[in-house]
Amino acid sequence: MKIGHLRVSHLEKPLGFWLEKPEVSWIVEESTGKKQESARIEVSLDEEFGTLVYDSKRREDISSLSAPLEFECMPRTRYYLRVTVWADDGDTCTSPATWFETGKMSEEWEAKWIQAPFDKEVHPIFQRTFHIPGRVKSARAYASGLGVYELYFNGKKAGNEYLAPFYNDYNLWVQYQTYDITGLLTEGENAVGAMLGNGWYKGRFGFMPDMKELYGDRMQFLAEIRITLEDGTEMVIGTDENWQCHPSPVLESSIYNGEVYDARKEVEGFARTDCDMSDFVMVLPADQPKGKLMERLSPPLTIQEKIVPKLIHTPAGEQVLDFEQVMTGWMEFECDIPENAEIYLQCGELLQHDNFYNENLRTAKEELRYISNGKKAHVRPHFTFYGFRYIKVTGLEEVNPEDFAGYVIHSDLGYTGKIETSNEKVNKLIHNALWGQKGNFLDVPTDCPQRDERMGWTGDAQAFAATACFNMYTPAFYRKFLYDMLLEQREQEGSVPHVVPDVLGQIRTLTGVPDEMQNGSCAWGDAATVIPWTLYVFYGDKSLLKEQYENMKAWTDYIKVQDDTRCGGRRLWNCGFHFADWLALDNLDRESSFGGTDCYYVASAYYYYSSVMTAKAARVLGKEEDAAYYGQLAEEVKAAIRKEYFTETGRIAVDTQTAMVLALYMGFVPEEHKDRLIADLKKKLEDNKLHLNTGFVGTCYLCPTLSVNGLAEYAYTLLLNEDFPSWLYEVNMGATTVWERWNSVMPDGLVSDTGMNSMNHYAYGAIVEWMYRFMAGINPVEDAPGFKKAVIRPQADRRFEWIEGMYESASGTYRCGWKQEGDQITYQVEVPFDAEAEFIIEQGLKEVKVDQGTASLQAEEGKILLTAGKYKITAKR
Repeated sequence: MKIGHLRVSHLEKPLGFWLEKPEVSWIVEESTGKKQESARIEVSLDEEFGTLVYDSKRREDISSLSAPLEFECMPRTRYYLRVTVWADDGDTCTSPATWFETGKMSEEWEAKWIQAPFDKEVHPIFQRTFHIPGRVKSARAYASGLGVYELYFNGKKAGNEYLAPFYNDYNLWVQYQTYDITGLLTEGENAVGAMLGNGWYKGRFGFMPDMKELYGDRMQFLAEIRITLEDGTEMVIGTDENWQCHPSPVLESSIYNGEVYDARKEVEGFARTDCDMSDFVMVLPADQPKGKLMERLSPPLTIQEKIVPKLIHTPAGEQVLDFEQVMTGWMEFECDIPENAEIYLQCGELLQHDNFYNENLRTAKEELRYISNGKKAHVRPHFTFYGFRYIKVTGLEEVNPEDFAGYVIHSDLGYTGKIETSNEKVNKLIHNALWGQKGNFLDVPTDCPQRDERMGWTGDAQAFAATACFNMYTPAFYRKFLYDMLLEQREQEGSVPHVVPDVLGQIRTLTGVPDEMQNGSCAWGDAATVIPWTLYVFYGDKSLLKEQYENMKAWTDYIKVQDDTRCGGRRLWNCGFHFADWLALDNLDRESSFGGTDCYYVASAYYYYSSVMTAKAARVLGKEEDAAYYGQLAEEVKAAIRKEYFTETGRIAVDTQTAMVLALYMGFVPEEHKDRLIADLKKKLEDNKLHLNTGFVGTCYLCPTLSVNGLAEYAYTLLLNEDFPSWLYEVNMGATTVWERWNSVMPDGLVSDTGMNSMNHYAYGAIVEWMYRFMAGINPVEDAPGFKKAVIRPQADRRFEWIEGMYESASGTYRCGWKQEGDQITYQVEVPFDAEAEFIIEQGLKEVKVDQGTASLQAEEGKILLTAGKYKITAKR
């Protein structure tokens, strides 16, 4: 037996995270047994487990998906953790020890917020020296900054993450980070320094070019450094009036516009003991931020990949670096140029007429300006990120691409799924969707990473949530996003902002200018129910669902209040603003961004859908009264939708692909009319030459609905179409991520629009969920969440020779692949330890055989029940 992925609150070795009620989870990666019979969890203050603070004892009721640590954690304490598992055949194993460490929790800070006495536009660096009178046993730094900061000790950066303390509504809460700095300190003299940039807190953010200082107008910093010496002596050094400051070489920084770095203004020896601090001045005290200072929830933003570009010379005479992949992160380069010389880098996603182009960035500049001090240097930005494929270089006579590199950054989550097929264009689409997720999972699930937006649009997030969970291990990432959402909902009587954090609301507050598109749109606001329920189904953690139940209930209650007070109380959501099927192609007004599906129909559909999910969550959590209430509400909404939008003969009043898909997927079509609606949807697609015209709402449900309702062949056709509108049209046009629009680039290679046209917008990448569920056939089961049980139902299509799918679920690794040769199809299936699967046999298959070693199982009633193990299943058409 082998145990892996031992996590605390869905994090591996969390340091200083919010661990008020920690939960443990793990995966048994190898075992001769089939099921977990029992388990034991031990927590100790030492690696030898001689000082136990918690021992669950061997018990049969401990779940590998989420087991609470039933003891009270102490502040600033490292705990060691191990798990022992017993299998049903006697196989047993104790995991290697791992650890988790708490932050300050409710402790008072022995540090003060500080700021520089400079003009508010001047970026400061802070610094001080201190003496350590003995050998260091351990040391931690607890730090935060407004806007963003980097922390250094003795000339070396602390930690491997960037853009801390990350992005949230700083009026509601502020995160601090914990760093293990033991290896950065030494006996004797030491130095600490911090650089600060504007970030989301103070810099420009929002659609208006002059909109900045949304949360504050001065950069400030906080740090508490705690050192334990080998003789037991403890030291505390906190930010206070003894720190000094100096203007930074970073002259300008902006999330949208990039950075200006003047190396002539560098402080020689910054954050080192040999630094000449004669030009430094004393800091000033700063006010406490409005938001509550607390431990972090955000997984770290780290460098994930390095990409080396190639150089192209454009017809316009430009030197442009091509990284051959739309990516999010930044560029770094080596340079050796004369003093006062300047290198100017501009970012873009695509070329036009083979020349550099960046007009689709709108007012975002996405640039890096570097002014040389005459010394050889390694250059990188500090307080921004870029979305780009191409970089135009100005200031160098000859560009050597080997001097440049692109660094991909995103939240450090880990990959969990993979699909490969016999069709290379489909493989490219899968690649593009994953890179869209990489490019937009930077602390917040953003819409796009490049133009003057980069916001946590809730509609995009909920549409892509299931795909995201297949691709990456997301619970900690979404936990932070949903906490942001919950705080916003508490401020807005349950309504969910269009973007989270609600920067648009903050802009309205500061400017006093009302927005006609107020918060509370269907599909966007329903992220409050869709994402928590998706997380529960994928990961099976009741504690997460309990934490997020308030989001779900508050949103569903908000819709009902709109119904009762503004919409006539008919159990329809037929009032207010709604994005609905955004960017669908079926609006008769071709200039409109709104789809052709009636927005109040879509709103009422989500009214029903959210009521259903809230009732399910209540039932899981044992809240039977709530479950009955929201279940009854769902029935009333369903009845109202049927009365309003369906005729007695079953014809749907809203004649669009999306309208039909929602009725079938969400389940409010009258059962007696379901076959008619399936036939109507089939005809609707045929009338459109088997092409989709759905938008942000309809697209994510379209192919799953077809596959569930006997139209899998049509789903495959939509996938494999290569002309506009289709996924492979983008691939054929050279896309390396998923576009915002179906026609972001026209067949002649020119962009269709510059006002709202991102080349990296993951929403339509939700097709990958369908690939996992119906091509590879790997499906979660709501009644056995966390993939303790799966339904394996691959739907093979003759246009593919083979498929290979893998998903490392919360319960372990599932695999399903198939290969077609003539009239025979062979499936390879793997089910993890302590899980089971129901393999659904496609209609029309015969001579089905299941072989596991020498065993052979016969299929009954179109299903094969599989326990943990590897299986070969063969059949003939």
